[in-house]
Amino acid sequence: MRSLTLLSLLGTLSLAATCALDVGAAPLAQEPAKAATKPVPVVPVVPVVPPASRSTESKDPALTALEELRASIQRLTLENGLRVVLNVDSTFPTVAVSMTYGVGSRNEEKGRSGFAHLFEHMMFQGSRHIKKGEHFTLVSARGGSMNGTTSEDRTNYYQVLPSNELALGLWLEADRLKWLSVTQENFENQRKVVQEEYRMRVANAPYRMGHIRLEELAYQGYWPYEHSTIGSMEDLDNAQLEWVLAFHQRYYAPNNAVLTVAGNFDADEAVELIRHYFGEATRQPSLSPFQFPAMPEQKAERRDQVEDSNIKTPGFYYAWPIAPTHSAEHYAIELAALVLTDGESSRLYRDLVLGKALAQSVSAWTGDHPGQDMFQMQVVLTERAKLEAVQKAVDAQITALGTTGPTPEELARAVNRLRTQFIFGLQSNMHRATRLGEYESIWGDARLLTRQLEGYLRVTPEAVKRAVSSMLVSSRRSVVEVNPARKAAK
Repeated sequence: MRSLTLLSLLGTLSLAATCALDVGAAPLAQEPAKAATKPVPVVPVVPVVPPASRSTESKDPALTALEELRASIQRLTLENGLRVVLNVDSTFPTVAVSMTYGVGSRNEEKGRSGFAHLFEHMMFQGSRHIKKGEHFTLVSARGGSMNGTTSEDRTNYYQVLPSNELALGLWLEADRLKWLSVTQENFENQRKVVQEEYRMRVANAPYRMGHIRLEELAYQGYWPYEHSTIGSMEDLDNAQLEWVLAFHQRYYAPNNAVLTVAGNFDADEAVELIRHYFGEATRQPSLSPFQFPAMPEQKAERRDQVEDSNIKTPGFYYAWPIAPTHSAEHYAIELAALVLTDGESSRLYRDLVLGKALAQSVSAWTGDHPGQDMFQMQVVLTERAKLEAVQKAVDAQITALGTTGPTPEELARAVNRLRTQFIFGLQSNMHRATRLGEYESIWGDARLLTRQLEGYLRVTPEAVKRAVSSMLVSSRRSVVEVNPARKAAK
């Protein structure tokens, strides 16, 4: 799965359900007592970026809430390199435990794709004290929930539990970090599971192959993001256990991981438990920071077509390389995506869906990658629409936005919606834990998450105009048209 971005948060985040508290905890497997590790002080909380100087921003309730969140974040590092992020919040009687590993599909070698996603499944196949499938049983028996996700840039695992079950969540994550069962049997079993997932969620999913082709086309020559996270089925067929073992040993280590705890818990007790369960995990030889290659220059538009037997009407994808994530230009282009496609009042929705009935849906997003990022767009047509005509209509709206910029009302509407959804999403212990872990792992400091809203509030209509006119140009665009199989061009 892709990592969540501020754009993808819109319409997808919701408060996590409160877990039941009346189920008693079953006894955990006993581990021998160990000497306490050398105390590591919590890193003092300091602002990552100087606060904005505008007096109006200091009065914004959303920014005030983020200042409070930033003040509540604590960070420490164990002697084995495990980074820990703590965020105490007693609003809900639950606690979320998230483990984020600094490995995604970008770390895979050519011919060995899909390993990061494979381990999203392998990590639930048991460890020294946990039988296969028991991780699910132990969490669900206490009214909790759990899952794992993989993106190009990281892999994470999380569980949400009643507050009094913090020890269980930590023990489960520590046991599979230290003693995961990477056996031939588990490997063969999960290889088949991933291949079945590919058939269900990719090969048989409407328009999905078109999006995979778009990223191949837009990122061609840029391996970290050129191949899909789910991987090549041919590569999985050819994979050998020793390759999988080497991948696991290299990346699934405490010094390549971030443990995040968010919710209703005692920080001192949590630190003691973390040192007890994770302190003996063995660090691997230090990994050098990932080095992104240079993005090959694109001088002309790229186009391709894909046949899809799962669809009844055509659709198409656009993609453009854009400015680095967290830059002023990136904030502006993200807001351009909202002005163009977010909600019934957006320009393309009003024009193509409500007005001309040429499209069933329109959407646009960015990936928020630490490497080369992309602005992407998808349009699904109605039966009466023609690809050429709809593309011209989309191009006209993009050109207009780049010529005159959004109106103040359009930009305010986009910012207000983003502000509301961003703050609302962070109320959930689970989403807050996973996002903080992601920021600590990818960007080096979990507290940077609390500074993102300020970047959007600084965007002006003129900044959106400049970003669209300079970045969303035809010579830097990749286009993939998706046709029903019976209508596909020869």
